[in-house]
Amino acid sequence: MAAIKFGPHLKELRILLCQTSKSSQGVRDFIQQQYVSLKANNPQFPVLIRECSSIEPSLYARYEFGIEHCVPLQNLKSDEILQRIQEVVARTPK
Repeated sequence: MAAIKFGPHLKELRILLCQTSKSSQGVRDFIQQQYVSLKANNPQFPVLIRECSSIEPSLYARYEFGIEHCVPLQNLKSDEILQRIQEVVARTPK
């Protein structure tokens, strides 16, 4: 499960996905399987889910001072998406 605690340098996560595309299936699975435990561990942290037709799935991490980092999520499985989130949480913005 998603036992990740977000540090103070990370300010927001945005997950973009398509409601129907095959490349977003892993993101939809992640939301169903792991989003609740992710929010339970970080109840005050903004995790935004944005759905849009025909968009490639992506993860945007916003850090201090408005620095953003984008991670593509096309054709990834739920566990791989959790791993990408762990990577952006551990990342030090430059």
